[in-house]
Amino acid sequence: MPALIKTKHVGKIVWLGVVSDRAAALRSAAVTELAATFDGLEGEDHGGAMRPSCSRVRTQYPKGTVIRNTRQICVVSAEEMAAVAAEMGVEVFNPEWCGANIVVEGLPDFTHLPPSSRLQMSDGTTLTVDMENQPCHLPAPVIDEDAPGHGRAFKQAAKGRRGVTAWVEREGNLRVGDSVTLHIPAQRAWRGEGPTV
Repeated sequence: MPALIKTKHVGKIVWLGVVSDRAAALRSAAVTELAATFDGLEGEDHGGAMRPSCSRVRTQYPKGTVIRNTRQICVVSAEEMAAVAAEMGVEVFNPEWCGANIVVEGLPDFTHLPPSSRLQMSDGTTLTVDMENQPCHLPAPVIDEDAPGHGRAFKQAAKGRRGVTAWVEREGNLRVGDSVTLHIPAQRAWRGEGPTV
C-alpha cells in the first residue's frame, strides 16, 4: 500500500515570486516561471540544502546550528490571502508583501495540510510540505510601503492562514497556470499528549 494517497483535490498556481536578497527586503518579485532544484527555487535567497537554525526550532537546536533546509519555499493560498486582506482592511493582499514564492488556488484548508503532504505539478515536479508557516511581524514594514497603516494587522490576520513551507522533492519547472495535485500521508492523526510548553 502506498504511503501517500493521491487526493481528488487539484489546484493551480496563480502566482510565482522570488526573494533575491532577504537581508535587503522580504518583498518577493513576481515571475511567470521558476526552476525548482534540490537546492530550492532558482534565484531564491531562502534556498540551499542547509540553513542555520532559527527561533522556530529553538527547542531542538542552539540558534545558528546547521540543519537541513526544509523551509526552501513559502507557499500560500489565494483563498486564505483573500481572507487575510479582508481582516486587514485592504482590498487585495499582494503576495509580494509576505515574501511568498507560490500562490495556489483551489486547495481547501491549505495552511493546515498534514506535514509531508506532496504538491505535485502536472509535469511531475514535486514539493514536500514541511509544516504550517507561522506569521510574524517581518511583512509589516513591506505592507506599510504600499498600504500605510495596515502592516501591524498582518500577524493577527494571518494566524492559521500563513500557508506552508516546503522543499523540493523532485526537480522541474514551476509555471503560472500549472495544475497542483495534493497527495497526503496515509496515516491517522497523532493521539499523543499535547505540547509541554
